[in-house]
Amino acid sequence: MVASQSSDMSGRLLALRPLTRLSHRREPDWRTPAIDRCRRRPSLAITCCERPQGQPPRWERVLSAAASLYPVYVTIGGAVACFKPDAFQWFVRKGPASYSAALGSIMLAMGVTLQLRELVSIFLRRPLSILFGCVAQYTIMPLLGAMISKLLGLPSTLSVGLILLACCPGGTASNVVTLIAQGDVPLSIVMTVCTTLGAVVLTPLLMNILAGTYVPVDAVGLSISTLQVVVAPVLLGSFLQSAFPGMVEAVTPFAPLYAILTSSLLACSVFSENLVRLKSSLIAAAQVSDSSMISRIQTILSGELGIVILSVLLLHFGGFLVGYLTSGIFGFKEQQRRAISIEVGMQNSSLGVVLATSHFASPLVALPPALSAVIMNIMGSSLGLIWSYVDPSDRHQTPSTNLQ
Repeated sequence: MVASQSSDMSGRLLALRPLTRLSHRREPDWRTPAIDRCRRRPSLAITCCERPQGQPPRWERVLSAAASLYPVYVTIGGAVACFKPDAFQWFVRKGPASYSAALGSIMLAMGVTLQLRELVSIFLRRPLSILFGCVAQYTIMPLLGAMISKLLGLPSTLSVGLILLACCPGGTASNVVTLIAQGDVPLSIVMTVCTTLGAVVLTPLLMNILAGTYVPVDAVGLSISTLQVVVAPVLLGSFLQSAFPGMVEAVTPFAPLYAILTSSLLACSVFSENLVRLKSSLIAAAQVSDSSMISRIQTILSGELGIVILSVLLLHFGGFLVGYLTSGIFGFKEQQRRAISIEVGMQNSSLGVVLATSHFASPLVALPPALSAVIMNIMGSSLGLIWSYVDPSDRHQTPSTNLQ
């Protein structure tokens, strides 16, 4: 199931313009810092184009600010799911078809903000950093997922869910977090697109290798589902952006907010569906003799729900840390290290939810991806906020001095 994004950041976040036709504009100068090239208009995949001369309309800035509150939406939705799970039953009852349709519409919204011609141009300019980031995405996280599930002794269903989350591509929220963190935004965008397209083959392959020992894995089915709900909508959206630029220009300001609200609905619906199976932890918390809130939270965290939360925390923390360290070892500059760290650590949790509900019998498989939607975005947004106050030591160097 972007990302990247919090109320504390909405005042700092630049609203960004989608990748639209640029034939009538000056070719962007890629030697300038990435953060100075981004447009002030909402976008799921942040564009890397020159800054427009004027400010966007007020209503677009309002949409951009609303779209930056993803962690707030999923946190509120998770609280509603805890106290009134029936609030999401209208969506849960239609699953997994409703989940697949929701994710497909999210990826379509992403696609209309992309112009693949420009992304290919970026790839050809700096292939080494992009390839390294993609390899890091599909090695670091899957291995961490398998190791954490073994280390914590997770039940087979939860192990499969955690590994599935780890094998998903990068999420679009990472692009926004990279911007906030003063990272290499173009690198982040192209990594997101490349890992998303590669998920058709790599996610099923890695699941079969790492999770096949727990349950049978339908690799072909996973591949077909990924193609249908992720790759096809992205390519369709990109085609619409090229074929009908006027129409797309009118709807793209609304695309990020729509995608974020739909993603929040998807994650919270799966979470509410699994609350019934986690009642033991919640009932035990309610029966604690000491009625203090701290004691009840400790009881919840000591049960099955707490183990899942811990495993998701460790997975994303490990992705951020190992992604940053390995990119530093290979000689990448600070802006690139930040982009790779964020891209590796933030997953497309919505895809994990859809694949889990469509291809695995136990609903608990979808619990780690559903919880990740909340935990990952809070962690990523916090990391981005911290880095926004730390000036990259080499941010004024041109990409020609960086490892490509």
